[in-house]
Order: sequence, then structure tokens, then C-alpha cells
Amino acid sequence: MENLIKALSAQAGSECVFVQEEMKKHTTFRIGGPADVFVTPGTTQAAAGVVQICRESKTPFYIIGNGSNLLVSDQGYRGVVIQLYKNFSRIEVKENIIEAQAGAMLSSIAAKARDHSLSGFEFAAGIPGTLGGAMVMNAGAYGGELKDVLTEALILDPEGQVRWVPAADMEFGYRKSAVGARGWIALGARLSLSEGRPDEIRSRMEELKRQRVSKQPLEYPSAGSTFKRPEGYFAGKLIMEAGLRGFSVGDAQVSEKHCGFVINKGNATAREVRALMQEVVRRVKENSGVTLEPEVKMLGEF
Repeated sequence: MENLIKALSAQAGSECVFVQEEMKKHTTFRIGGPADVFVTPGTTQAAAGVVQICRESKTPFYIIGNGSNLLVSDQGYRGVVIQLYKNFSRIEVKENIIEAQAGAMLSSIAAKARDHSLSGFEFAAGIPGTLGGAMVMNAGAYGGELKDVLTEALILDPEGQVRWVPAADMEFGYRKSAVGARGWIALGARLSLSEGRPDEIRSRMEELKRQRVSKQPLEYPSAGSTFKRPEGYFAGKLIMEAGLRGFSVGDAQVSEKHCGFVINKGNATAREVRALMQEVVRRVKENSGVTLEPEVKMLGEF
């Protein structure tokens, strides 16, 4: 472990390497035990170097952004968590093209677009995730998806090559892309937007924010939508119809405001969230015949 930490520190900088870092500080659920090592590289070269060190040493590793779609085990993670977030969040605008690193928040990109009178990214303004996570999942909301605006993706492939991939090769689908399917690591992207009127862009973003605040339990920690939308159905409606509004296991609860969200009422554990999710799946299946699939990623042993 000592040699691993030295190698990671040499690559990313000792100020970017942390030992036994509590993951509850790095997930929007505010849940999760310690990662053996936690690294926050700031450059593409450093990120690629950290991944290479993990691969060569056969050390398990996991990439996260702001932890908005993640449930980390109470026991934490035995390996290296690589966070591409605040240290990896540069955003640049060139005419109608926005180029951003994977750690940039979607809300920050939307604000930058608004400030440059660029339209087409308003849908993402309220999604509580990073560009990298959006690339993995083809994030979308209110009728828009990342695939609608992404033209090129900067990825690190399993062979250790950093390269730009055209949108046509990203294999975007509902909550999936080639990033996950091919074992790529998302490092950044170029987005093509259109010229717009600042007042109209601002108005649309404010409208979507009002909708989100009124319908979603933003006052509690959560991982966003807990389950994928089944074809032809809405997960929240199925959960409500199964009589699960407000259903709790410990401090984990199906939100009374929006049944598609599992919230942390205060001190929920990963075990409680997992148990609640399993019971929701069981009872929805029993009630409607539909099998819900988690949208939230699980990290560590459960």
C-alpha cells in the first residue's frame, strides 16, 4: 500500500491523495464507508497516469464524479476511488462549441452556455451530476438528452490511450453509452449548441428549476432517481400504486414527495437503502408484474 500511495502521489500530487477517506463526504446520498485510497487528479495526464498505476498494480479502482448516482457500502471500498470533479472541471467556450472536462457540473456548463447566449443545454441545468456521469448514462431530463448536443467525447480506453471519439461511436441509448459498455473512462466532451436569446434561455432554465423544486425531494440527501424508467411505465407511479409512498427501512425512505426517489432522512445506512430498494422491487413486481431495475450504482460489498 505504501508503494502504491507513493506512486499515486508522484503522478497526481500528494495533496490529491487521501487514505481511508470517508465516502459519505463524496456522495449526494451522504452514505458510505472509507475508500482505501481516494485520488483527485487535476489533468488528463494525471488521470490517465493514476489509472495506469492501478491497472499495472492490479489494484481495483472506481471512477466517480460528484457521487450523485452512487450508493457506497457501509464497509467502504477496498481499492482506489478516482474522483474527477472539482479539480477536473474546466469549461471553455469557442463560438458555439463548449469543451469541458468530465468533472464539470452540468449546471455549471448550462450557466456558461447561458452567459454566452447558447441554447440547447437548458434541460441539463438542474441535473445534479457531472459531465462524465452524463456521458456514461446519456443523462437527460425534460425532453433533452446529452446525445442531442455531444459531438465528440474525450475518453481513456482500456489500452491506456487518450483519444477523441465522435458522437456516432458513442452508442447512446436510454441511460447507457459506449463508455460503460466498452470500459472507457470519460475525460471530457465537446458540445455543439445554437445561438439563442439570453432572456429566453434564462427563463427556460428558471422554469425547469421551479418544476424540479416543486416535484423532487431536494431538501433531503438522495442519489436522484433510484430506478430506471421501465418501458411504457413510470417507476415513481408504480411505486406509489404499490402503496409504498413514505415506506421506510431505518432512515431510508421512499420520498412522500416523489416516489421515484429514495431519500436519507438523516442517518440512513447503505444496508438500509439496499434493503428498502429490494422490498420496493419485490412489492412492485407483486402489484404490477413489472420488474424495476436500479439506476443507482452500487460500490463495495453489500
